[in-house]
Amino acid sequence: MSVKTERIANLLVKEISDILQNEVNDEDIKFVTITYCKVDTDLSLAQVYCTVLDQNKKDKCIHDLNVAKGFIKTELAKRKLEIRRIPDLRFIYDESIEYGNKIEKIISNLND
Repeated sequence: MSVKTERIANLLVKEISDILQNEVNDEDIKFVTITYCKVDTDLSLAQVYCTVLDQNKKDKCIHDLNVAKGFIKTELAKRKLEIRRIPDLRFIYDESIEYGNKIEKIISNLND
């Protein structure tokens, strides 16, 4: 990832997290944590990785986020970011934290 796309990805993580916390009225979406963002080199698509506090609602939250991406994109455009065109957003559940917890559990079981 180039420096420009990395900078834009970090900016999107910060701004989307702020929008979810302060602008969205859906209580399920408020407890979503944006962990990482991957922006294509042509800045047309941003894959936004997120985790959910309540694991039972993760599919519903990801679906709701993808439904609300138009609203989120509009809010990003209102914030006068340093990019000309806001990339299309795709929300994806980040499984790396669950994977890390699974590996940590296996290691602790081996040590016992």
